[in-house]
Amino acid sequence: MKLFLKAFLVMLISFKIMAQEPVLILQSKVLEKVHLSNNTLKINAQEVLMAKGDYNQTNAVLLPNIKVSYSGIETTSPLMAFGSKLNQGILVASDFNPIVLNDPEKVRDFITKIEVQQPILNFDGMHQRKAAKAKLQATTLQSQRTKEYLDLEVVKAYMQLQLAYKTVDVLEKAAKAALENKRLATNALKQGYLQKADVLAVDVRVLDVQNKLQNARSEIGNASNELSLLMNDTSGVIYKPADSLVVAASKEMPLKLSGERADFKALTYATKARKEQLKAANMAFLPRLNAFWTFELHDPKIFKGRSNGYLIGAQISWDILQGSKRFGERTKSKAAFEKATLEKQAYLAKSQIALNKANRMLTNAKNSLRLSALALEQSKESLRIRTNRFKQGLEKTTDLLASETQYSQKQLAYYATVFKHNYALAYVAFLTK
Repeated sequence: MKLFLKAFLVMLISFKIMAQEPVLILQSKVLEKVHLSNNTLKINAQEVLMAKGDYNQTNAVLLPNIKVSYSGIETTSPLMAFGSKLNQGILVASDFNPIVLNDPEKVRDFITKIEVQQPILNFDGMHQRKAAKAKLQATTLQSQRTKEYLDLEVVKAYMQLQLAYKTVDVLEKAAKAALENKRLATNALKQGYLQKADVLAVDVRVLDVQNKLQNARSEIGNASNELSLLMNDTSGVIYKPADSLVVAASKEMPLKLSGERADFKALTYATKARKEQLKAANMAFLPRLNAFWTFELHDPKIFKGRSNGYLIGAQISWDILQGSKRFGERTKSKAAFEKATLEKQAYLAKSQIALNKANRMLTNAKNSLRLSALALEQSKESLRIRTNRFKQGLEKTTDLLASETQYSQKQLAYYATVFKHNYALAYVAFLTK
């Protein structure tokens, strides 16, 4: 009775999970949706835009700074009153009367002012601009590498979904065979050929397969959720791969890393950015040359322009000493450059080790695939022989159950090995891209 209740509960849960109609999907379609909707890629795109914004800010090193202002004043200050009248071009002889000069009447002045500052020589600014450009290139390449990594994650998640369906298929066949053996065992018990203990052993086998089948169906949901997460899909759809899990075609893989990998090039540009920042810190000790031009309109009435004038010139400025600030910036920039250089070397060495490990993993997977295929054929033939003998009453129930268990295990092991082999191929391809 307990076995019946457990079996019924398992079947009820399985029905609830599988009640949702699976949606067929291809790996290529998953990749399209990931490239379009994945949150990580969207975040990376914003990081690229931020780096581009930083680079655009350095245009100030080349382009002029233009400022326009409009102001109005009212004053009785002797100096300001005289100057305002002078700027407006309304001075008369009586304005030079000492009494008027010392105690002027209130004067209004409305001023339109245009100021232009044009950098000519800004050595540290030019290197800061180069650093910002290198950072933009590094961020763009790192975003590209993230996209390649997500492609690998899609391949892995899609194959996990394929493996889950293969597992369900194997266990469904095992459950069908177990139920058939239960029918035969029950008939044999009625005829006195078997004992009740043998039938109970078959019942246990049926329940065990059904439990494993339920777990396998749950894995379909888990794998579907992984794909949904990559595609930024919150609908909770259960997916079904349009193609089956088969051994991927093997090819010769390189043993050394390619210098054209996006993340390696990104590290090169990141190191270059640090180097340019160090140069900028050194160039900050040099003077700067800027040109300037000012144009003004003055009038005692608002929104008028009675008198105008301009000022043009150039300025060399040299901050000889700012305490220890620049020395500290130089030390920090040098340390950052050395750190970036060391990090690049460490990353390259670690990546080569990862490739060596991945190639060994691929070799082991190929060997395991051959052995697993052979073991599967042997267990299949053994089960066929024992099943025929059991139907003829020449085989023990325990031996038949052992063969069934071994065959289903070999099938599951074979497909798990196919998954490992295919993923190892994809991973090596990712590392050598």
